[in-house]
Amino acid sequence: MEFSPVLPGQAGIETAANRGCGAAVCVDRFDVAGLSDGGLRSRLGLLGEAESQLEALKAQTMAEMARRHDTAGAKKMAREVLRSSPSKAHHDVKAAERLAGLSATSEALASGEVPADHARLIARASSEGPIDERELVEAAKTQTYDELAKTVKRQQHELSGDDGQSIHDRRKQNRSARLFQNGDTGMYVLNAEFDPITGNHIAGALADKERELWRAEDPKNRRTHQQRAADALAELILHPEKGRAAGIALVLVADYDTTRRELANARISDGTPLPASELVKLACEADIFPAVFNARTQDLWLGRRRRCASDAQRIALMVRDKACVGCGADANRSFSHHIEHWKNGGKTDYSNLVTVCNDCHGDIHDRHYQVEHDRRTGEHRVIPPPEAFPDTGTDTWRPRHVNSVLLN
Repeated sequence: MEFSPVLPGQAGIETAANRGCGAAVCVDRFDVAGLSDGGLRSRLGLLGEAESQLEALKAQTMAEMARRHDTAGAKKMAREVLRSSPSKAHHDVKAAERLAGLSATSEALASGEVPADHARLIARASSEGPIDERELVEAAKTQTYDELAKTVKRQQHELSGDDGQSIHDRRKQNRSARLFQNGDTGMYVLNAEFDPITGNHIAGALADKERELWRAEDPKNRRTHQQRAADALAELILHPEKGRAAGIALVLVADYDTTRRELANARISDGTPLPASELVKLACEADIFPAVFNARTQDLWLGRRRRCASDAQRIALMVRDKACVGCGADANRSFSHHIEHWKNGGKTDYSNLVTVCNDCHGDIHDRHYQVEHDRRTGEHRVIPPPEAFPDTGTDTWRPRHVNSVLLN
C-alpha cells in the first residue's frame, strides 16, 4: 500500500488503476475535519471500496500459501505476520480457500463492488450446498448484509433439491458451545452456535424470561439490556425449578396450498425456510405456536382498550416484520411500537404497530427518527430525520413529537 500526502483537489483515496501503483490500493493522508457531511459520506464509500480491495489481496495471499503448503501453514502465517488470534486466523484462511473457487465473487471483491462481509457470506453458503454465484454477486452489489443473508437462505432452499433438509442437517451437525474464562477480566464467556430452529427456540425462551424480569424490576432502577439478558440466561440454566416464563417459544409459519390441500413454504417467523419434515416434527410440541390469524379468531385491533400489544399481536407482527424494521435485529428481542404514538391518540391496532429493537426504539423517541410504510411492498422501515442544516439551503423541518418514554 502506498501512503502519500494529499494534493489540493484530490478525494484522498484512489484505486490502483487511477494512480498506476500496481496491485496496491493507494490511500492518502487527509484531514476529514473540514469535510461536509456529503464529503464524509463520499470518503467513507471510498474507504469501503479500498477495504474490499485489500481484503481480496489478503485472501489471494492466504489461499496461495494454503495451496503451496497446507491450511495449517496458512493459519500459522496469519498468526505470525498479522498477529491474528487463532480464531481470526482460522476464519480468514477458510474464507480465503472458499473464495479461491468463486471467481465472480473474488472479482467483485477485488474491484470494490461488494463488501468483504458480503463476499464471506457467499463463500460460506458455497460450502453448504449449491448456489447461483452470479445471482448472489449481483444481489450483493446493492443489498445490505441482512437483505443478502435472506436472499442466500432463499436461494439455498430452492437449490438444495431436498427441501433444505441437507442444509438443516449440516447446520445441526456444526452446532458448538464453548465456556471459558477471560484471562484479562476474570469474567466467563459463553459462546455457542445453533441451527436456526434451535436458535430461534432458545431466543424465544430467553426473550420471554427477559420480559418477566423487566416486569419485576423497579422502574427507577432498571438493569441494562445486556445485564438483563445475562441474568435471564443464568436463571434459565441455574434455576430451572422457577420454570420458563409464560410465552411462545417458537413461531412457525406455513402457507396453505388449497389445490393440494397441504401446508407449503414452511418457515420460521424470521423467514428462514424450514424442511417440511421438520415442520411435522415440531408441530407436535406444546410450545410451538401455529401462526394462523384472521379477524374472526384473533383480536388484533384493540383500539384504546390497552396500551401494550397482546401476545397474538406480537406474534402477528413477528410474522409480518420478521425482525426489527430498522436494523434487522431479532424480533424476539424487540418491542411493539405505536407508529402514531399512544400519547397522541394512537391505537393499539395491528396496522398501527411495528417491530423495533431497543436501539431503534430510542432513535424514534429520542432522536426523531420516523417509521415509513412502503404501500407497494407493505414493508415498514425506520428512517432518520432530514438534516436540519444541510450543506446547501435550509430546512424548516421540526420533529412532530419529543418523547423519551419507551413504552409506545
